[in-house]
Amino acid sequence: MSHHDPSLDHLFQALSDPTRRAILSCLANGPKTVSDLACGHTMALPSFLAHIRKLETAGLVTTTKDGRVRTCALRPQAFAPVQGWLQAQRRLWDTRLDQFDDYITNLMKDRPNGP
Repeated sequence: MSHHDPSLDHLFQALSDPTRRAILSCLANGPKTVSDLACGHTMALPSFLAHIRKLETAGLVTTTKDGRVRTCALRPQAFAPVQGWLQAQRRLWDTRLDQFDDYITNLMKDRPNGP
């Protein structure tokens, strides 16, 4: 995976907003209608639908329409690129911090007065 993966950009943009994260948390318990999801938020329905579209564009949710009822469902597999990127960053920083710790430990051993 490249460092500048556009799909990763969409995912992080979608996850950057607290309203969208709240929607995802709600959907973790199962599919919900847009009306059910919107009732917990104090914004106009068109504004709320913009959040749903952003999540859908990022691939984090799917929506289906049955008559006038739109239902949203979470796509857990869509989080895999984010998890992969975060794991790679953690490995990188764990390695760097371990090297830094070793460096400081060696400096302390080399001090004339000891550690």
